[in-house]
Amino acid sequence: MTQLSKIICVGLIGLQSISISAQYLKSNPQDFVEMQDPIKDSLSNWKSISNGFHTSFVSIDHKFPKHLAPDFKPQKQEKVKGWKGEKVSAQILVWSNQPVENIQVELKDFKSKKAKLSSAIAQHHFVRYVMTDEFASGCGHRKPEDFAASLAPDMLDNLSHFNLEKKSVRPIWISIDIPRDTVPGLYTSQVSIKAKGEKIQILPLSLEVINHTLPPASEWKFHLDLWQHPSAIARSYNVKMWSDEHFEALKPIMKRLANAGQKVITTTLNKDPWNVQTFDPYEDMIIWSKKKDGSWTYDYKIFDRWVNLMMDLGINKMINCYSIIPWNNEIHYQDEKTGKVINVVAEPGSSVFKEMWTPFLKDFSQHLQQKDWLDITNIALDERAPEQMAAAFDLIKNVAPQLGVSYADNHKTYKKYPDSKDISIAIGDPYSKEDLETRRAQGLNSTFYVCCSDSFANTFTFSDSAEPVFAGWYALASGFDGMLRWSYNSWVKDPFQDSRFRTWPAGDTYIVYPQNRSSIRFERLLEGVQDYEKVQEIKKILKANGDTQNLEKLETYIQKMNHVNRTPNWNQELNEAKAFLNSL
Repeated sequence: MTQLSKIICVGLIGLQSISISAQYLKSNPQDFVEMQDPIKDSLSNWKSISNGFHTSFVSIDHKFPKHLAPDFKPQKQEKVKGWKGEKVSAQILVWSNQPVENIQVELKDFKSKKAKLSSAIAQHHFVRYVMTDEFASGCGHRKPEDFAASLAPDMLDNLSHFNLEKKSVRPIWISIDIPRDTVPGLYTSQVSIKAKGEKIQILPLSLEVINHTLPPASEWKFHLDLWQHPSAIARSYNVKMWSDEHFEALKPIMKRLANAGQKVITTTLNKDPWNVQTFDPYEDMIIWSKKKDGSWTYDYKIFDRWVNLMMDLGINKMINCYSIIPWNNEIHYQDEKTGKVINVVAEPGSSVFKEMWTPFLKDFSQHLQQKDWLDITNIALDERAPEQMAAAFDLIKNVAPQLGVSYADNHKTYKKYPDSKDISIAIGDPYSKEDLETRRAQGLNSTFYVCCSDSFANTFTFSDSAEPVFAGWYALASGFDGMLRWSYNSWVKDPFQDSRFRTWPAGDTYIVYPQNRSSIRFERLLEGVQDYEKVQEIKKILKANGDTQNLEKLETYIQKMNHVNRTPNWNQELNEAKAFLNSL
């Protein structure tokens, strides 16, 4: 999860006793008031802004401080490009030096000389500001007063209208899902923005549909692995854990993940594998019970229901099960003799470790075989020490060799165990591109991961907007099959307002919001994944046509992203690569 292998979050153990439903998030976040801007008074003088409300298209790569008076020439029209089947984005900024009530947005149909696309292909979202901090030293315990705080635009809200406070700006995010059967060509539309007592502002929007088709997300090659956290969703809906209501609440937000090409189902084997490093503990998916005669039984009902739900949504390539080595080496079980839950410390390689895990691994393998899931299931480990990993691998090999192994690696473990089915190497750690090519040829999966220790390219709420896009191109340039990020929805106490957490840089713990709200970060990550897929398709076409010149040009653009440092020109080089890709 993180690289705090020696820091186990002091004081978190007591959180295990907190009921999931004891605290809950607001079900109507449009009612919340954004936190006060810590730097509001020092940012800008609004006297230069003329009366009335103002609008402009702006770059999706830019974030706009909430109380900074815009100082640029308004751009009243925009053109976006995309393939058939691709999702593309645009951004509009609204600002005023006086309050503006009831701002509403309407998009017209997209029309070309030959066809028409319904306005329903486009959605608009008012972007909400959340409190963020700074990278500073990255991983480690945090006191808010020790880190510079600011408001960051991130959450895409589902509001029908918005009231703009005086001397402030408000981004509006436009998302366009281009139908796969679209007739290629240039389409024109209009974005109408109206407000109470104000003149309607019309912003022309053009959509150029390129004559290529993006495969459906279910066929994407990019191996996206964002860890899911069902417990956080139970809290956000204030429903009982693993109830019917909980499973219904899980569906839409996990469907969003499936639509982004997610390949992996995150499951747990016993108690919270990460020793409650998140606000919400991970609740058990498999119940271990020790009978009076000393035999073991395992209840897989929740595990099965969770896996089936995810597979029904289209996430079906891998089941990664955390973890045979929890962060505190503790596992627990229900003891029939005493009627109590017994907690056990099972150090990897110890006799207790073998006694506890051997019967489970055997039984689990049989269960997976019956469900026809054995071939896609991995016992997963997260940043464990090499000697611990060795003990786990030896036991799995001896007891349940049919099971695969998956792990996040910051110790070059993959060199010692080259046939591991699924590995993820910390971004910036040494690796061999030739090794990745060999693994791919053998049908083995290799990704990189980012976490609290990586300032670039990351998905913190203060990260530059294009960093998640860069991640997709970095995978192309470096030879990885995709990326892992531990934080799809491990929500903090109130993610609608404050993205900071007690241990890591703000936004490290989640990339989408409760009640199935997306974010700028998630939309840009999807963009990077789509670019990865577009490159695969274009390379096939260029090779089939013998177009070595454009193949070499494309590879030159790609290799400019083969670094993990925030270079002065990284964003410009990224956009140049994207433009060249769309020109082919």
